[in-house]
Amino acid sequence: MIGEDITLAEARPGDVLHPPHGEPGTGELHRSLDWKGAFWASSGVPAGVLLTMGGIAATIGQPSWVVWIASILMGFVQSFVYAEIAGLYPHKSGGASVYGAAAWLPYSKFVAPVSVWANWLAWSPVLALATSLGAGYVMAVLFGPDAAIVHWQITLVDLGMIREGLTLRINAVSLIATVFLLITFVLQHNGAARAAYVQKILGVACLAPLILVGLVPLITGDLPADRLFPLLPLLRDATGAPHFGTWDVYGLTLLAGAMFGAGWSTYGFETAVCYTREFGNPARDTPRAILASGVLCILIFTLVPLAFQASLGLDNMLSPGIYDGSGVAQALASILVKAMGAAASSPTAMLVTRVFIAMLILSLLLIVMTSMMGSSRTLYQASVDGWLPKYLSRVNDHGAPTAAMWTDLGFNLVLLLASDYFAVLMISNVCYLAFNFLNLQSGWIHRIDRPERERPFRAPTWLLALGCGFGFVNMVFMGAGAEVWGMGTLRNGLVALLFIVPVFAYRHYVQDKGMFPHALVEDYARDEQGRMVRKAGILPWLALAACAAVIVTAHMLSRLH
Repeated sequence: MIGEDITLAEARPGDVLHPPHGEPGTGELHRSLDWKGAFWASSGVPAGVLLTMGGIAATIGQPSWVVWIASILMGFVQSFVYAEIAGLYPHKSGGASVYGAAAWLPYSKFVAPVSVWANWLAWSPVLALATSLGAGYVMAVLFGPDAAIVHWQITLVDLGMIREGLTLRINAVSLIATVFLLITFVLQHNGAARAAYVQKILGVACLAPLILVGLVPLITGDLPADRLFPLLPLLRDATGAPHFGTWDVYGLTLLAGAMFGAGWSTYGFETAVCYTREFGNPARDTPRAILASGVLCILIFTLVPLAFQASLGLDNMLSPGIYDGSGVAQALASILVKAMGAAASSPTAMLVTRVFIAMLILSLLLIVMTSMMGSSRTLYQASVDGWLPKYLSRVNDHGAPTAAMWTDLGFNLVLLLASDYFAVLMISNVCYLAFNFLNLQSGWIHRIDRPERERPFRAPTWLLALGCGFGFVNMVFMGAGAEVWGMGTLRNGLVALLFIVPVFAYRHYVQDKGMFPHALVEDYARDEQGRMVRKAGILPWLALAACAAVIVTAHMLSRLH
């Protein structure tokens, strides 16, 4: 509600709101990380290109390489907003959603937790999606497409009311993916610093093939122009045959869908700010971590899709294995085999292909570790701040938020049973872009409400304004493009967002009796009556109203046929 009073608990003498060092035994995250550790902890994000590259290429056609470049550049601009708001709260972990929620709380206690919830719903499913894709690579290497084990499954529940054809089932992929998930879960138990060290080792070994694949066509000059141009959307006739379309309403709808899908992968390096609470020097390490991660992502998300498309061409990009991602590893490996001049069926080519696919599987485990580290810390900080149930703030002796990690694990063990991982991905992306909008607007809300607060990194005002504008552009992509990935995607994503209402109500009104925890007390300026300052007035509410109008308008103007 506009102008609602927010009741915060008063700090009592002796309360330790934010233990400064997070030493063992304090029940706090440990300050044992620097920006290089956070860089390696978020180095799994570029592997996200493996999850969506095939689907986007098969949806929009030849403009897909331009979509990736535009999307990663938008993500890089947005990262400057995240870097600024993260510096406002060096005592908080959990990432941009936590810092964004702090901006919205003075205006409504129910809007603020949506940011945190949406971010978690977007990041947590990466665990299931990446491990299942890695399991699919394993199955493709070990078994032929007609093997009985490939088609074996036990159907548990029919979820056709959510999406046509969606079920919960057990099959070989879900079982292998479960093993991968448990391995990464164990690695996380020793805290962020040690997990980041493991990711550094994996990162050096696993990012190398992605960078190599991106550079090889540039070095060899193998970039056929007819596979990159003309930049016209993909259209299918009545028989299903593909041909070039035009930039009419249908073409623009496909473009919105492609940008919507790409944003899920390219914007993800904002996870580098999840570790602010664990930095030895938050003021120095936070902006360095997110900007270094951004440069790495620009490199990967620009070169790999370009090489991928130049190698395959339009016809090969439309195969079912490319759309669902299972054939992407084989396609990328063929780029190296071709550069070596080896015959596709030769022993050398088979060896190179298998080694390359094994390294891509490790790359996928890298993004699983990145996601588990980031999403569990989002749950942890949301619990500390009073948004989510109290049990999520428990940590072990190594400073790892184990209760949140167990929650992530249980949630994703269920998702691994889903028969359509791409449907899960795009529903979670509705949540992700909702988080994205709220947090990009939080940049200017913080500037208005907290102009005097120290900012270790202060984004140029024009970048802050551009980030705010991109928030609305992303709502156009969501409103017009979500349904490109299946009817009901937008609806299901928005329904998932609403689940925060009963969860937050339980924490706030049942566990906390309508009072926010002491951890929030010092974060907000007060007027003479003790109420939180709301200098932005009605502007945040106008932004929300404009957001809703943009989504509805874009959805109404889109055309899927």
